[in-house]
Amino acid sequence: MRIYNTTKGILIQSDKSFYLVNDNWDDFFNNDNLYDKVQDIVKQGSTIDNAEDIIAAHLLVPMQSQELWASGVTYFNSKLGRQEESKDAGGGDYYERVYNADRPELFFKATVNRTVPSGGKVNIRKDSTWDVPEPELTLAITSSGKIIGYTIGNDMSSRSIEGENPLYLPQAKTYDACAGLGPCIYLTKEALPLDTEIAMKINRNGQTVFEGVIEINKIKRKFEDLVSYLYKECSFKYGSFLMTGTGIVPTTAFTLKSGDEINISINSIGTLVNYVK
Repeated sequence: MRIYNTTKGILIQSDKSFYLVNDNWDDFFNNDNLYDKVQDIVKQGSTIDNAEDIIAAHLLVPMQSQELWASGVTYFNSKLGRQEESKDAGGGDYYERVYNADRPELFFKATVNRTVPSGGKVNIRKDSTWDVPEPELTLAITSSGKIIGYTIGNDMSSRSIEGENPLYLPQAKTYDACAGLGPCIYLTKEALPLDTEIAMKINRNGQTVFEGVIEINKIKRKFEDLVSYLYKECSFKYGSFLMTGTGIVPTTAFTLKSGDEINISINSIGTLVNYVK
């Protein structure tokens, strides 16, 4: 099942049917038994006919008071890319250490006001010369630390800034419209299949200028371990979202430009579409 956050209410999609719920998003989302609750709504509720029009015109980011965090260097490809971008600054060895350490790299990414929904415009910093999207499977987590579902994250990154010095990571990662999230949350009680694919395609002036695909079995760390470290000394009253890292890393020859269309697709969840301002 999928849930969408819209200005008209919360939409639940079960198979091809849609149901509208007028609950507060924070209270609705932060429920360890959300899957069962949604099942009950589907059994007792009435379907609506204009759901696709609502999604097209009124879609919001599937978050409200939740924080969006991110994991770094969880794929071997990411380790290699980060080492390459920072080698001249002497920071390459840090990424090797992070990749092999017990403690993962976790960092704060954004609140809802710096996050855009599917169909929204993401930003590239004016003081950066090398910018890429990072397509990431993203965990939807309650305040108790339970993973209740999955969505798609677009972790916009200023690689020229991060490459100057690893300590510049917050500036490379967090700024206005620095993340895309959505289009929905895929609710499931089962773990995603390990061959689940993350695919990204970037179009420019009607032409595909970059594309890549990777399976989530290439992620080095267990999702439960990432959540455990995030929740060790941090509390999240309304729950949180955690991006799990990227394994699709464009080369130094590629950088985003204004007007680019970014499409990130994950099996079962759907496609997150963002445009560059």
